[in-house]
Amino acid sequence: MNRKPDSAFQISVFRLTLRYLAVLLGLFVLFPAFAAAQQRRNDPWWITLEEGKRYFRNGAYGDALRHFEDARESRKTYYAKMERDLITVLSLHAVRGLRDDLGLLEKYIEREFRVDAADALKELYYRVPKARLNNSSNAALTELGRLKNYPEAEFWLGEVYRVEGEFSIALSQYQKAYDQRTQLENPEFGREILYKIAGIRQLRREYTEMAKVLDDVLKTDTLWSRESFTRSNLLKSLETNGVNRFLLLFRHNEPYVEKAHRTMGFYYYNSGRHERAVENLLFAFLIQNSVIIDALLHAQYDYTFTSLSGLMNDIGRRRDLLAYLEEIEYFKTVYYLGNSLYAVNRRGAARELWTFLRDNASGELRGRAVSQLNNPRLDSVPER
Repeated sequence: MNRKPDSAFQISVFRLTLRYLAVLLGLFVLFPAFAAAQQRRNDPWWITLEEGKRYFRNGAYGDALRHFEDARESRKTYYAKMERDLITVLSLHAVRGLRDDLGLLEKYIEREFRVDAADALKELYYRVPKARLNNSSNAALTELGRLKNYPEAEFWLGEVYRVEGEFSIALSQYQKAYDQRTQLENPEFGREILYKIAGIRQLRREYTEMAKVLDDVLKTDTLWSRESFTRSNLLKSLETNGVNRFLLLFRHNEPYVEKAHRTMGFYYYNSGRHERAVENLLFAFLIQNSVIIDALLHAQYDYTFTSLSGLMNDIGRRRDLLAYLEEIEYFKTVYYLGNSLYAVNRRGAARELWTFLRDNASGELRGRAVSQLNNPRLDSVPER
């Protein structure tokens, strides 16, 4: 006798089928992401970092964040294994009697065919000058441990948090990157990290902290570090010889510290410390013009600087130099240098700079310069 299937049983089978299909669909959706994550972990950390930068520049910040985190973990895992391999050898009874002698350790590793430890030392010597270790096995282990840090990844994680408005986390990431600066592939990148830290401090109106960070940038300026003797000579030359003669006598092509000088100059001007403002803004002004003059010399080997107004004409239609003028706030720098000079009673130099702005600038700054020539006074640097 034939029986019809129970309706409750049919419903149960149907529900199980739906759940099974849902699981399969979930696996189908998740598998590419899982496979991509595994691929990132298998790639060398520097490739993963570069991929993260590409996502960051395209605005895919979530993907960028994952790549930067994976790059950091990949490097940490790589060097952690080498660190363990070296610790294993250093823990041996026969090695403990070598008394921290790296040369003897190398001989032991070679004699006993300790391949993993040999690879660890080979990698270490590639990354760290051997002379820095002072023939110390413990120093070698310490430096190998430091190689687990990846300051570039920490920096780019900070960049993601910055663009997403998480400034406290971004600041923490930048600071972590700077603390690990001895592991930077390019030591000069440390200044870029400091600028990022200073930028967030400025954004949060933490000006005292901003100034401390920018002072660290300025310590890399060799001419500035010669203290007040050089600075007073520059100021005396500007006042005595005029701006054109000043730029004929002096050059200071250090573009990486120009922004620090300019920002500190505006900061000191707004806080009423006009002597300090003059020093920083004069250095910024000298660097700006040195960069422009050197660029023109590079394009025309027999180029000769004649005057500041002539320099503006010589730029002509050089789009790169016109963009540079805007990037460095050239006319704004000249204007507040003039104001600062006026505040410290160097009025002849101040009027010369305002006259230059009247004849060469446009818009609001030209109008301000004209006003200063007619009725000098001190105004504040507007916040951006």
